[in-house]
Amino acid sequence: MADDDAQGFRAGQSGLIVRVPEAEPLVRAWRDRFDPSAGAGVPAHVTVLFPFLDTSLIDEGVCAAVGEVLGRHQSFEARFDHCGRFPGVLYVAPESETGFRRLTEAIVERWPEYPPFGGQFDDVVPHLTIAQGQSEAVLEKAEADLLTGLPFVAQVSSVDLLVHDGTRWRQRASFPLR
Repeated sequence: MADDDAQGFRAGQSGLIVRVPEAEPLVRAWRDRFDPSAGAGVPAHVTVLFPFLDTSLIDEGVCAAVGEVLGRHQSFEARFDHCGRFPGVLYVAPESETGFRRLTEAIVERWPEYPPFGGQFDDVVPHLTIAQGQSEAVLEKAEADLLTGLPFVAQVSSVDLLVHDGTRWRQRASFPLR
């Protein structure tokens, strides 16, 4: 989740993600080796919003509000068909970003004090991180391998709230889409 802050995770952090279990057969080995969030318990995913509220602020009312906001959105299919790069990061991307962007925009509209990635980036690109902080040679090898398994299609029907307990990321709630 914290693609651009791979130094570590802090107890009390939370984030909203779309799990992409359809990606696991293709990406798991690479993520396990080269994505720190995988080792901390985060499955293959597209981030909707990170960081979100500190866990001390998340109560039944917050969960109800998140569920209400996300419940207005239709489930959708996402076809992941290409790889992309940020500096030092390899990811797999959906053909259309629209559904993911709408989820992020809806949450940020409700909680504007929590911009994606702390407001660090002008444009937040929906993506599934594979590797970060690796040499160009490692990223090229991973990308070549991933391209043999693309495309794949994922059904997006819910958004999960993950919280960090100081050791691992754990699911706290799941919010279905319409």
